Amino acid sequence: MNQPVSIRVVHGFDAAWNALDRKGGLEDLELSEGARTGIQRVFGEPLTAEQVVDRIIADVRARGDDAIRHYSRAIDRVELDRIEVPREEWKAAFDSIDPELQNAMTVSAAQIRDFHEKQKRTSWIDFNEDGALGQIVRPLERIGVYAPGGSAVYPSSLLMTAVPGRVAGVEEIVVTSPPGANGVSPLILAAAHVAEVDRVVQVGGAQAIAALAYGTESIPRVDKIFGPGNIFVVLAKRQVFGQVAIDQLPGPTETVVVADVSANPRLTAADMLAQAEHDGMASAILITTSERLAHQVQAELSLQLGQLEREAIARESLATNGLIAVVETIEHAMELANRYAPEHLCLLLKKPWDAVPMVKHAGGIFVGEGSPEALGDYTAGPSHVMPTGGTARFFSPIHLGDFTKVINLAAANERALNRLGPPAIALAKAEGLGAHARAIELRLEQIAPD
Repeated sequence: MNQPVSIRVVHGFDAAWNALDRKGGLEDLELSEGARTGIQRVFGEPLTAEQVVDRIIADVRARGDDAIRHYSRAIDRVELDRIEVPREEWKAAFDSIDPELQNAMTVSAAQIRDFHEKQKRTSWIDFNEDGALGQIVRPLERIGVYAPGGSAVYPSSLLMTAVPGRVAGVEEIVVTSPPGANGVSPLILAAAHVAEVDRVVQVGGAQAIAALAYGTESIPRVDKIFGPGNIFVVLAKRQVFGQVAIDQLPGPTETVVVADVSANPRLTAADMLAQAEHDGMASAILITTSERLAHQVQAELSLQLGQLEREAIARESLATNGLIAVVETIEHAMELANRYAPEHLCLLLKKPWDAVPMVKHAGGIFVGEGSPEALGDYTAGPSHVMPTGGTARFFSPIHLGDFTKVINLAAANERALNRLGPPAIALAKAEGLGAHARAIELRLEQIAPD
């Protein structure tokens, strides 16, 4: 007998919005009992996550590789005989995995590469009667990619980050991943081989972020840090921002499914469970105009849950953060989706393309029942590293612009100085910056007729 699913169900726009309202932040995330026990063991006293990160970053800045080795022993319980993983081990890891998985990684990388090739920006210079104006697009010199290890090993995320960086022309890509008893996961090493990165170091946690931000004897300082991680990794990324750039502060993953009466309840439930199985903090949300579909999806969730290897995790996710909201119209459903600004937005509608113009905020849109979000996680092509926690209101998924910077260029001639100099002088004087005004006045004096 299938155990009934526990998931919150609400009716009406106002009730749905109250249920979807985001109130928490990083500071509101509670540490697990295991994490608190680990902090006591490593530091000898109870500390908050932020205090832990503060200490680790300061220690890595002060002691470099010695601090890295210390935290590998204390946190990961691994004695590092070396910090960098030799390149030949990446290839050996790739050769050791199943040929079907080798092909899957290769196909995924090719799709990611092809998609991001279309995003390339070029430098330009406009020569005109005033001289020249333009912009120069340059790739970042060195980036760091954090690849989680342990219970959460995601070679797909490494591919979804490193491959676009390679397409953008980043000169050096450094991957860091926590070691287990036998070193870095072979799946991570295989993905590093396929993505053609430059270096892999076996360091995890806040100490890895500190090393990438400040550099150690074995780990070079980078210009930008990418990749998901646990609360300590995310807090460390936030703390080093400004010393280096970061991609975003990823939170728990989330999917909103907007569906009407035409949706297949079996597929709808499957899409929700594909999200819920990530971890207990993941959010799987259905917004539908059909009361019948809501009941059918609940039944399907109960049926399919019992078939999952990660049933306990999915049940926890649905009970804690899952939601089924029944509203009157598709317009109401889309307004709710936009207010929530989900990482993933799945349109399981009779006419899904009609809803696409209504989307204002989402990391990615998955159009129709033939486009499951799970396909986007692996082989569709667009990077699956997307904004979470409502940050799709102002952040984008990883794209080539994340790996480049723009340098402005200006080359004024006499005509430009005569035309634009006087108003610039007026603005400078209004701001009390006399030296600015004088720098322009001197040039105007030089070109003035005798």
